[in-house]
Amino acid sequence: MSKLTRNSLIVAFFFLIDKVLAFVRAGIISRIYADDVHLLDTFNAANNLPDLLFALISGGALAMAFIPLLTEYLTTKDRAAAWDLFSRVANVGFLVTGSLAILIAIFAQQIVDANLGIAPGFGAEQRQLLAELMRLNLIGTIIFSISGLVMASLQANQHFVLPAIAPSLYNVGQILGAIFLVPRFGIYGLVYGVIIGAALHLLIQVPGLFMYGFRWTPALDLRHTGLIEALKLMAPRLATMAGIQVIFIARDNLASRLDQVGAVTSLTYGWMVMQVPETILGTAIATAMLPALSELASRRDWAGFSATVERAIRVLIALTLPIAAVMAAGIHPLVRGVFGFSEDITQLLTWTTRAYLATLTGYTVHEIAIRAFYARKEPMIPLYTIGIRLVIFLGVGILGVTFFKQIGAPVIAFAEIALLVEAIVTLTLLSRRTHEPLKTSGAIIKGLIAAVIGGVVTYLIALYLPGGAIVTALIGMVIGGLISLAIVWSEAKHLMKL
Repeated sequence: MSKLTRNSLIVAFFFLIDKVLAFVRAGIISRIYADDVHLLDTFNAANNLPDLLFALISGGALAMAFIPLLTEYLTTKDRAAAWDLFSRVANVGFLVTGSLAILIAIFAQQIVDANLGIAPGFGAEQRQLLAELMRLNLIGTIIFSISGLVMASLQANQHFVLPAIAPSLYNVGQILGAIFLVPRFGIYGLVYGVIIGAALHLLIQVPGLFMYGFRWTPALDLRHTGLIEALKLMAPRLATMAGIQVIFIARDNLASRLDQVGAVTSLTYGWMVMQVPETILGTAIATAMLPALSELASRRDWAGFSATVERAIRVLIALTLPIAAVMAAGIHPLVRGVFGFSEDITQLLTWTTRAYLATLTGYTVHEIAIRAFYARKEPMIPLYTIGIRLVIFLGVGILGVTFFKQIGAPVIAFAEIALLVEAIVTLTLLSRRTHEPLKTSGAIIKGLIAAVIGGVVTYLIALYLPGGAIVTALIGMVIGGLISLAIVWSEAKHLMKL
C-alpha cells in the first residue's frame, strides 16, 4: 500500500465518521422542524454569505494556494521558515475576515433584501430572521478563518488525522446545539451550535501545531516575499471560489422564487447526500494528493505527477458512476427514514438528490484536476473553467425556474450538470499541460456498464423483495454495489496503489 493510499484511507475513514454525524445532525434538526420547514429554509439560507466569506479568505482561497507554497518551504527551507510564513498568512487572513464580517453584519438586512441578494423571494418576517441568523453565523466564520489555515498547514506537513477529525467535531457542536440549545433559544440554538462546532474544529487541531514545532510570529509585514507569493497565488483562487459560492447563493436565490416550501432545504440536504460518496472518495483522495503532487511538482517529476493523477481519476470514474446509479435507485426510503419529512417534502428531496447524483463523477474528477493545477502553481486554469460552469449553471437554472417552475428544486439541482462540463474542460487542459494524454476510456466504459446493471438490480430488489422499504433498499444497494464493484474491479483495485 502506497503512502498516498494510506493517507487517503485515513482521511476517508474520518470523513465517513463525519458524514454519519452529519446525517445524525440533519435527522435531529429535520425532525425538530418537520412542521416548520420554512424555518429550516431560513437557517440554511443564512449560511450562504458566511460560507462565502470563509471559503474566500481562508477555507478555499488561501488554503488551496497555501499548501503547495508551504510544502515548498518545508522541502527546500526549514520548518521555522514555514511556520513564520504560516503566522503571517494567518494574521492577514484573520484581520481581513474580521473586517469583512463586521461590514456584512452591519449591512446584513440590505444584503438579504436585495433583488440579487440571499433570498429576496422570502416574506419580510422570514428575511428579517435570516439577517439575524446570518450575523450570528459570522462568529463561526471568524473562528474558521484560523482553523482552515491550521488544517492546511498540518496537511502540508503530511499530517492528516487531526484535520480529518475536525469536521466531525464541527458536527458534534451542531448536534449539541440542536439537542440542548434549540429547546431554550429556538432556531437561534442551531446557530449557537455552529459556533460551538467551529470552536471545537479549531481546538482539536491546535495540539498538531505544536507537534511540528509551531511558533507564532506576531507580524504583519506585507512586503514579506512568502506572503506576497501566497497572495499572488490566492488572487485567482479567490476569484474561483467566488464563482463557486455565487452558484450556491444563486441556487438559493432561485429556490426562494419557486414559492415551494422546502425548496432550499431540499437543495441543501440533497447536495449533502451526494457529498457523502463525493467526500469519502473524491475529497479524501484529493486532500491527500495535493501535498504529494506539490512535492512531485517541486522536484519537477512530471512523469510521476501525471501517472499519479491518471490513476486517481481512473479509480474515481470507475467507482462513482455505479455508486451514483445505485444510490439513485434505492435512496427514497432512506431519505424518508433519515429526515422524517412529510411525503411531499420527501419526494421533493429524493428527486433533488437524484439530480445531484448525476453530477457525482464530475465532482470527484474535478477535485483531482483542480488540485493538480494548484500543485503546479497554475491557478488561472481553474478560474477560467469556473467561469464556464457559472455561465452554464445560471443559464440552465434561470431557464428551469422560468419555464419548468412546476418541477421545483430538482430543476435547479439539475443545473449543476454544468460541473460535468467544467470537469471535462479541466481534464482536457490538464492533459495538454502535462503533455500526457489521460487514458480514461476504459474506466468510463466499465463504469457505465456497472452503473446500468447495478442501478437496475438495486431498483428491482428494492421494488420486489418482501420486507420493510428501508431494509429492501439497503439490501438492493449492497447487492447492486457488489455486482458493480466486480465489473469495475480491474480499475478500482488501483485505489490501493495510488
